Amino acid sequence: MAYKSSGTSDLPGFFADLVRCETRLYNALNDRLRERHGIVTSQFEFLRHLRDHPGSRVADLAAEFAVGVGATSKSVDRLEKQGWVVRQHNPSDRRSSLLALTDEGLMLVDAADRTFTERLAELIGDTLDGAPMSTAAQTLSKLRSVLERDQIGMPTG
Repeated sequence: MAYKSSGTSDLPGFFADLVRCETRLYNALNDRLRERHGIVTSQFEFLRHLRDHPGSRVADLAAEFAVGVGATSKSVDRLEKQGWVVRQHNPSDRRSSLLALTDEGLMLVDAADRTFTERLAELIGDTLDGAPMSTAAQTLSKLRSVLERDQIGMPTG
């Protein structure tokens, strides 16, 4: 842990710990999802979002994951090419399409969701069990809400 014990916050240390934890968790989940389901974490997260938010558009995915619309569209193209996602006519906006999972995409994300959850529980284990997990989850949720509310860190293109 990279924090000072003198009572003053070491924000750079906090940032380093936060980012390194995220990177290591993401990579470990990526490896397990690739091994078991032939997908990577970013694909899983898009598929899970589409499952849980039917009728999403590319712009909705881009906003949720703080990724540019162009990069998101290319990622959706790859999911579509695999047969996991289809673009459907948007009756309220002819300029955009609604995204939907195919039956194969739904089966994939449901299976991958179990793998993802099991692996995440293995990785976190007893480190954040009970009250520490609740505190960490509340803190990160609050930080995320403020960043999203203030549109901080959103790509410009």
